[in-house]
Amino acid sequence: MKVIYSNGTVGECAPEEELHILRHSAAHIMAQAISRLWPEAKFAYGPANEQGFYYDVDLGDKTVGEEDLAKIEAEMQKIVKENLPIRPFILPREEAVAFMQERGEKYKVEHIADLPEDAVISFYKQGDYVDMCVGPHLTYTKGLKSFFKLTAVSGAYWKNNKDNKMLTRIKGIAFRTREELDNYLKLMEEAEKRDHRKIGKEMRLFMLADEAPGFPFFLPKGMVIKNALIDYWREIHTREHYVEVQTPMIMNRHLWETSGHWDHYKDNMYSTIIDDETYCIKPMNCPGGVMVYRSQPHSYRDLPMRVGELGLVHRHELKGTLHGLFRVRCFTQDDAHIFMTREQITDEIIGVVNLIDEVYKKFGFKYTVELSTRPEDSMGSDEDWEAATNGLKLALEKLGLPYTVNEGDGAFYGPKIDFHIEDCLGRSWQCGTIQLDFQMPLNFNLEYVDQNGEKKRPIMIHRVVFGSIERFIGNLIEQFAGKFPTWLAPVQAKVLLVSEKCADYGNKVYETLRAAKVRTELDDRNEKIGYMIREAQVLDRVPYMVIVGQKEAEEGTVSIRRLDTTENVTMKLEEFVEKITAEIRDRV
Repeated sequence: MKVIYSNGTVGECAPEEELHILRHSAAHIMAQAISRLWPEAKFAYGPANEQGFYYDVDLGDKTVGEEDLAKIEAEMQKIVKENLPIRPFILPREEAVAFMQERGEKYKVEHIADLPEDAVISFYKQGDYVDMCVGPHLTYTKGLKSFFKLTAVSGAYWKNNKDNKMLTRIKGIAFRTREELDNYLKLMEEAEKRDHRKIGKEMRLFMLADEAPGFPFFLPKGMVIKNALIDYWREIHTREHYVEVQTPMIMNRHLWETSGHWDHYKDNMYSTIIDDETYCIKPMNCPGGVMVYRSQPHSYRDLPMRVGELGLVHRHELKGTLHGLFRVRCFTQDDAHIFMTREQITDEIIGVVNLIDEVYKKFGFKYTVELSTRPEDSMGSDEDWEAATNGLKLALEKLGLPYTVNEGDGAFYGPKIDFHIEDCLGRSWQCGTIQLDFQMPLNFNLEYVDQNGEKKRPIMIHRVVFGSIERFIGNLIEQFAGKFPTWLAPVQAKVLLVSEKCADYGNKVYETLRAAKVRTELDDRNEKIGYMIREAQVLDRVPYMVIVGQKEAEEGTVSIRRLDTTENVTMKLEEFVEKITAEIRDRV
């Protein structure tokens, strides 16, 4: 694919760059289409990304909705057919500012002011549209062809700052071929069917309310899933010799200043005044875990000390970023903090990786691993950071686990390993993490006595497996399309009565299943059996429908229909109880 660079040279781009350049050019073509439709539009940022491309636009008093996307797409198609040449040029800083001011592009002027003094300021022109950009781009608009689709409209603050103006963000996708686009659209259609917000509402798992934006309400059936996950979490952590604690949700600001969170995270923290002092609602659990460790003296014999906590944390996320259970303002973090000696680092990390691997395989998730290194805004010495990073690398290499390096994206107190799960639609979600921390034990003066009676400083691991239990439930809803494995399903069996004549036997079946601790509902409504089966399958997504008619009552049997099947299997009630309880017990 031929592309043109900001210095005017034309060349072939590398195959791995094609999609990014195609989408970057699509963002400019979309911006030109918007400027034709709404000449008052002022443009902010418009990059390509892994999900496609977008542009943040100030449309003044104009409101653009989903219904306008087709209009913008049609104008983009015209621009593609016009086959406009895309040509770069470079301006000195003062001329670039004057040029953007003349065109009324105030956001571009502000963007220039943010650039380094020696930055090369380049522009790309296509027809009457000019955009400030480093490129590269397609050489002609026709290179985009027609393999694109606009997908969404949302809001976004300028520079992601809530104190700035809310802009309109228009998103799209572009591909190299019609087949790639069609496959993507089919995937999106399936994703819409699996949307956890839609399924959560149908199955009555959770709710969202305007009175509590970003603070989800878990309904009875949703709590069943959440508690089943927590039971599983406790079981595997007890096996691995973790102890569980609970730390306060509100703690004094001084604690967060000591930990370093106040300087690095205060804009995302909720606070309140108690007894004329500032207290913070915790956005993470780690300072509380440190306080637990510090509450009593420790010997090397106590280490490693694995301390788990299912802590409810609160973070001030921007309203425009909130999304179902995936991005919320309060969530349960399945945290654990491991206090250890330097010699124990590698073995402890390997143990955590193996635990995370076990959990993700349980739910059928594939995953990739990313090692994130020291960010610019960090604390601690170069020596500690190097030791921590090498400790993570050594553990990954011992496991033979492939990983990519994400430079500069570590936590402010240490490097980390992030686990990105891949769902059944091929989408990636960051869930588990392992963070190695030399700084917090130093800040809080944590100690242990070694075998020689000398005081030493422990090393600390922060780690989560689910990440946010709320987000993990959202992932599971979409992974299974609400059709959970039996052990996790909010209703595991539903007894359906064919007629009132078999009510006594139907009640016996229902009570027998409940006595065996199977989560069971009884549907004894005066409805046709076909209607009840469809409702149980389509809306409630119950793993087992237990159909009871006159024949079953006479023979002491039940007619079983598995979710997503059309055939019934007749068996003795005792046989079915044994079958379903084994599934629940073995979590299959």
